[in-house]
Amino acid sequence: MTSKRETVLAALVALITGNAAGATVLRNASLPKRISNAGLVIVRDGDPGEPEVTLSPLTYIFDHLATVEVIVEDEKNQDAKFDAICVAIGGAVE
Repeated sequence: MTSKRETVLAALVALITGNAAGATVLRNASLPKRISNAGLVIVRDGDPGEPEVTLSPLTYIFDHLATVEVIVEDEKNQDAKFDAICVAIGGAVE
């Protein structure tokens, strides 16, 4: 059985993979030597940090921040491709 953290991060990667405007999506990968023309998205798991604790009832609340890196190498359309990937991801997450 996977943890809630892993389930949420896997769902985030799946959501981004389906809505990345054709870019390759990787999780916790190092930057490859070559980037596809469509772009590259790397989702980093991040760190849940220290929990906020409430005492009645005893509850631990984590604010887990995952990082999404968007990389585009295309001298002609770099800004447009970057924006298209960010808009597609933002729309899917929203």
